[in-house]
Amino acid sequence: MAGHDDRPWRAMDDGIMLRVRAQPGARHSGIGGVRQTEQGVALEVKVSAPPEKGKANKAITELLAKVLGVPKKAVALRRGESGRVKLLVIAGDRQALCERLETLVQEAGAS
Repeated sequence: MAGHDDRPWRAMDDGIMLRVRAQPGARHSGIGGVRQTEQGVALEVKVSAPPEKGKANKAITELLAKVLGVPKKAVALRRGESGRVKLLVIAGDRQALCERLETLVQEAGAS
């Protein structure tokens, strides 16, 4: 799925497809880096929201919209509503989104 084997995103015509591994109930919300899952490489996304009644999913889409600089409506959950590994589609400038994700991953790796 990823553009590179070690990246959890893939550029599409109108944005990107992103695989994330959710960590609900975290102490702090944020991007935790890249990790291997059974479904492939995923971006770890930590949110303080609990995994109940869609609260964590909403928090994940809102966090991604904020850190990627896109409107909330540009981030859509496509698969994995009740699982830890999720597939999202993010509408926008694919090059800018990929560059921003690359920066976020580097920043997460440095901390």
